[in-house]
Amino acid sequence: MAQPAPAIVNDPFAVRLALLYAMCFGTGGLYLAFFPSWLAVRGLDPAAIGLVLAAFQLSRIVATPIGTRVSDRHGSMKGSIVVVTIAAAAAMSLLGFMSGFAAIICAVIVMSATWASALPLIDAYALKGLTARGRAYGPVRLWGSVGFIVATVAGGYIFGIVATTHLIWMIAAGHWALVLFALALVPIPREDSAAQPVAKGHSHLRRPAFLAIAAAGSLIQASHAVYYGFATLDWTARGFDGVTIGVLWGIGVIGEIILFALASRMPAAIGPVTLILIGAVGAILRWTATALDPSVAIMVLIQLLHGASFGTTHLGVMMFLNQNATEGARAAAQGDISTANSLMMASASALAGVLYGVSGSMAYLAMAAMGAAGGMFALLAAYFRRSSPQS
Repeated sequence: MAQPAPAIVNDPFAVRLALLYAMCFGTGGLYLAFFPSWLAVRGLDPAAIGLVLAAFQLSRIVATPIGTRVSDRHGSMKGSIVVVTIAAAAAMSLLGFMSGFAAIICAVIVMSATWASALPLIDAYALKGLTARGRAYGPVRLWGSVGFIVATVAGGYIFGIVATTHLIWMIAAGHWALVLFALALVPIPREDSAAQPVAKGHSHLRRPAFLAIAAAGSLIQASHAVYYGFATLDWTARGFDGVTIGVLWGIGVIGEIILFALASRMPAAIGPVTLILIGAVGAILRWTATALDPSVAIMVLIQLLHGASFGTTHLGVMMFLNQNATEGARAAAQGDISTANSLMMASASALAGVLYGVSGSMAYLAMAAMGAAGGMFALLAAYFRRSSPQS
């Protein structure tokens, strides 16, 4: 990450990957923003919607490690990405014809199971291909954040024009567009097995440093649970208008984009543990300050800390995987990190609902404690790496 590479427009691999990230996160933004509204017009009450969304998360936890391990066994990262995106697009299209709770939740489980391994596979593909080209991950990944902003803003305009019952087709169209970008990816040849160690089974799960990094990253990312679930409700209760709330959300993503853009200029001495520790400190500061009900002006500054609490944590975990994942288990290691994140986020989201219902914005203090716990696991990972470089 230390040496900036030429602009990505000069590299077809980086350009196509950046477009894929933009479409991937853009489609995800459409899903997050509008899928619950579609469920409501299909006749599902809030409790049923909650069960459908929970089923989506639970099926991801089961399907992600399976899909990534199948990809490692098959050997073609591009081929695996194409297969899962086609399957997810077909499943989302099928979902558009469903009605009734039972049919919808079954279709959502199928869609989630097919989609679950897409982002871990894309990240594994990105780390391997960008490293081979001497490029940093951040400046390419930032286009995913840009895509998220563009899609949600554009989707908001479409939401005011198109009948809610048709929103599912907008999401499905995003998935089919993603298939086209996946097909355009540059294939990555398998590394020579004689020159590279090939991992077998779940060897990374027996390495203490990997487990500590997974715990650190998932705890810090899960500390965003109150923010993701209740920030809009909290800000509305405090009298912030819709425009202000939208700006605050956007500023958080902008902080993330700035960090990713500067990632290639980071000093080589800044390693994965240091980045994750910065993320932990960012989470502690961010959630402690948010719990104090700050003014709008202060909230703008606090939201920029998203670049630390989320961004540096994500970059740190990606850097660790890039330095330590072995050939034959890249996708599996990426998938296991994703599974750890999903498990921790599901637990933190359940806790967030209880805490916010009881204490309002003071629930953020529990998130600050979760960020601190993530920092402790990052220090533990540093200890393991020093005591045993192969751990």
